[in-house]
Amino acid sequence: MNRSSARNQQRFIARICVLVFALVYAGMMIPEARSQDARRIIEGVYDQDKTRDISWWATLDVFDKDGNNLRRKKFDFSRVGPPGDSKTLIRFTDPTEVRGVALLSINQKGESMKQWLYTPAIQRVRPIAPRERSERFVGSDFTFEDIAERLVDDFTYRLLNDSETIDGRKTYKVEATPVSVDRSQYKLLYLWIAQDVPCIVRAEMYDQAGKEIRVLHATGLKKVSGMWGARRLEITSPLENTRTVLTIDGVRVNSGLREDLFSPEALEKTPPAKSH
Repeated sequence: MNRSSARNQQRFIARICVLVFALVYAGMMIPEARSQDARRIIEGVYDQDKTRDISWWATLDVFDKDGNNLRRKKFDFSRVGPPGDSKTLIRFTDPTEVRGVALLSINQKGESMKQWLYTPAIQRVRPIAPRERSERFVGSDFTFEDIAERLVDDFTYRLLNDSETIDGRKTYKVEATPVSVDRSQYKLLYLWIAQDVPCIVRAEMYDQAGKEIRVLHATGLKKVSGMWGARRLEITSPLENTRTVLTIDGVRVNSGLREDLFSPEALEKTPPAKSH
């Protein structure tokens, strides 16, 4: 082999070594990078909300395994504070037998969510224990945990793919795992976030045994006051073959809600809201 051929061979080997190193280095970086990308995607869903307070009113329809509409309820939802450091209040307005029933949820960064339930029939406010958060909320397929706002820091995230399409929208599929068992009833969640708008359009929830116990489908995406959100949420329970549809009928932002109304003591003092 002449000197020129030897130099060419050495260059070729050097290039191969550089390529192999680059691929190995990239492979080592992918999990962390994809984790960071996944968290940024989830943060984008919540960071778009710059409101001081927000209110919306909704209709809740619960269907049995045969598709019969068992009951229709209406409620008001209010929140003060930014997502992740907020207080939310749900108060039922219709029908008469549930009017005034209220659920208060308080989220503070670095702490587990706290919840209280007020039942006007017995004029009692009681805390919701962590073990109760997996129970159905007022007979629907939503649990106490589902109906409250989740904290981004309660989960770690991993980007699985960016190629699936739901309702004609390309999505990011993200795996969310609770940082500890006291932060969620679920072992893990799969979330699909639309790539064109910052909205979760589908979610699958799995229990500690790895069984799929709930599936959420969000449609009717709409932008109000600079924020994108779904106007129809359908959640199904595959094991029981039941489903619940939550339809948001109206939204109001920055109306000057009083923060002192968002406390356990204020629940029984506040008169039941009127039907819309």
